[in-house]
Amino acid sequence: MFDVLVYVYEHYWRGDVCPELPLLGRKLSAAGFDAEEIQQALSWLAGLNSAAQHADLIHLHPQRVPSAYAQSPLSMRVYSEAEQKHLGAEGLGFVTFLENAGIMSAQMREIVVDRAMAVTDHPVGLDDLKIIVLMVFWSAGIEPDALVLDELCDDNQDRLAH
Repeated sequence: MFDVLVYVYEHYWRGDVCPELPLLGRKLSAAGFDAEEIQQALSWLAGLNSAAQHADLIHLHPQRVPSAYAQSPLSMRVYSEAEQKHLGAEGLGFVTFLENAGIMSAQMREIVVDRAMAVTDHPVGLDDLKIIVLMVFWSAGIEPDALVLDELCDDNQDRLAH
């Protein structure tokens, strides 16, 4: 599924220029992807679209958000046991780093966690989580700056620590 998502990211630089899911499915099939991978990716993208629309509604109409769901800037995210197992320590550390560095908002974090929980493999590998983060930025129409993009796309195995 992640190969399909990378293909979508590379060929449709913004979520708003991506074709509707049925047409995208046909294009992915013509590109040679397996039908099961396509179906998984389309289902995942449908969930991403739904989560992004919900986040837009909260952002555009904060007065409609019940006070129980309003987030204070001083609040702290506590991950459930299922989320901890599914994301793994490395994934949780990465998400926390992105949020603390101001790269990702709390709303985007929640979409990332939601979409990571939708992946059947767990714990979600760090490379797969980076693709999820890229796709969340993509769906919001936000292009990460060059350093963030480098971190999300770079293969750290070839790096030497000094």
